[in-house]
Amino acid sequence: MTPGQPRIPLAKPVIGKRERELVDAVLRSGQLSLGPMLARFERDWAERIGVRHAIASSSGTAGLHMCLHAAGIGPGDEVVTSSFSFVASANAVLFTGADVVFAEVDPRTFNMDPAAVEAAITPRTKALVIVDIFGYPAEIPALIEIAERHGLAIVEDACQSIDGDYDGKKLGTWGHPAVYGFYANKQLTTAEGGVILTDDDDLAMLLKSLSNQGRSDDGAWLVHSRLGFNYRLSDVHAAIGVAQLEHLDDMLADRERVAGWYQERVQETPGVEPMFTGDQRRSWFVYAPRLAPGIDRNAVIMELDAMEISAKPYLPCIHLQPFYQQQFGYRPGALPITEAISSSTIALPFFPEMTESQVDQVCTALASVLERLSAAVSS
Repeated sequence: MTPGQPRIPLAKPVIGKRERELVDAVLRSGQLSLGPMLARFERDWAERIGVRHAIASSSGTAGLHMCLHAAGIGPGDEVVTSSFSFVASANAVLFTGADVVFAEVDPRTFNMDPAAVEAAITPRTKALVIVDIFGYPAEIPALIEIAERHGLAIVEDACQSIDGDYDGKKLGTWGHPAVYGFYANKQLTTAEGGVILTDDDDLAMLLKSLSNQGRSDDGAWLVHSRLGFNYRLSDVHAAIGVAQLEHLDDMLADRERVAGWYQERVQETPGVEPMFTGDQRRSWFVYAPRLAPGIDRNAVIMELDAMEISAKPYLPCIHLQPFYQQQFGYRPGALPITEAISSSTIALPFFPEMTESQVDQVCTALASVLERLSAAVSS
């Protein structure tokens, strides 16, 4: 590391003049919520994906919760999902009062294994929450077939797969709602926020009401027809999103370019496995390769940190989170494939404006750390 060289962050949003311009326009308008910028953001998303409706929410988590609530999921029901995801995928199920059942994942794609999903279904199962992890689409057709055969609702957690598709067919156009999340490290950000994509007119109307405290479908002033939530997205956040959408193609292309640099270099680095590239297009969200068995990931992260390079263990298993262990009695060994992946993946710095020189710096540092650790073990 060159003295005085700045730290390479794990993630960094692209915020420019256009974002500031649209946010300022909203602030000057005085209409900070439920205004025209929100409607514009929803319309722009619906047009981009090719769906009839896009319903904004305060977060991807809120979107998942509303979809499950709208599907009638509640106490006594079971919902099958993946433990290899951000905790919100399962928390949204618990918010409804239903029980979470975790299915094993495919060791290559890290997404839910359809055979494992089938095996996890019981008479109490009422829905699947499909997770498209790290931007790679799950086996959507196979999972839809299973759900239809068992009469299950589907909600798709595409929060890490913004603008993603399966066989060229956009997520959100498969006949069930798909939810995107727009946290600051995502392919597109609104700082906080999300959007639900659907072609179902009735569902869209219900979700719009639920997001706004159960407001009457005719929009009557302070008339609430159902129990709802305060899951609105403000016009300030929507303004950032409108600007981001205008250059989303460029940001996605930049991410793909950075991922390509990583893939080339990691391929040549002993002790680390590049990310999976299969038949489907990955909407690049993070760069999280796997370390070889026996490598002390925490030691790698600590050494990289000392070299001013950010890295994190990513993702922890949901079922081994402290709350899930305490509340439901999960213990290591419950999902061996998921746990093996979770214990070996490492998130490296990854963002659209990352330079090839920075990727070189990260990969050179990683290779040297792995070489030192291997030598220490051998001796």
